[in-house]
Amino acid sequence: MVGTQLNWDQYATAWARLHGGFDPRVAAPVVRAWLRFAYHVGYVLGRLRVSPTAVTVAGVLLCFCVPLLVTRPGNGLFLGALFVLLAAVADSVDGAVAVATGRTTRLGYVYDSVADRLGEVAWLLAFWLVGAPGGLVVAGGALSWLHEYVRARAVAAGMRDIGAVTVGERPTRVSVALAGLLVAGLAGLIEPDLAAGTITMATAVWVLLAGFGLGQLLSSIRRALLDAG
Repeated sequence: MVGTQLNWDQYATAWARLHGGFDPRVAAPVVRAWLRFAYHVGYVLGRLRVSPTAVTVAGVLLCFCVPLLVTRPGNGLFLGALFVLLAAVADSVDGAVAVATGRTTRLGYVYDSVADRLGEVAWLLAFWLVGAPGGLVVAGGALSWLHEYVRARAVAAGMRDIGAVTVGERPTRVSVALAGLLVAGLAGLIEPDLAAGTITMATAVWVLLAGFGLGQLLSSIRRALLDAG
């Protein structure tokens, strides 16, 4: 029923149905702890009648702050990393609010997907502002977008689950953005010119993981659709 608060077991079952049958109760400890944290925050926000859409919008606004912050002298890169982390929390919590309160909708899923892509554009823009080459930044964004687009088209074509969980998934991109800005900030404390080189390496890691992940996904989709056929 819409608006009914779910306990953890009920939430995990509902979450699994929305994520290709992957049960968070049997996930790796770090993943399980993160998802359970999102559930508890989502439960509280649901009790406060905060809508999933409001959390999604907050997450996008946090992402848009990242390129504005990284150009600040001094602690700008560290602030940018903090806002990436806060945006990642919001990205997990909006879905948790929807599932925990029984307010999942197809439109909400679309909003969440669009918000994720906009957020990643903002992070990559921040990388470019710090000093990453434009071509590398565009490649990272294009490969990440293609990863999500190919999976969506495969599901529309008849793939019944999410396919492979690749090395280029959304949590990987969050980790690269967070770690890249943090390490670039530390490098900049040693020598200001090191920040640009460090963020360039982080962007290269993003591109490599996104490209390899896309290859994994395409291989998985080919097997799944051939089996379905």
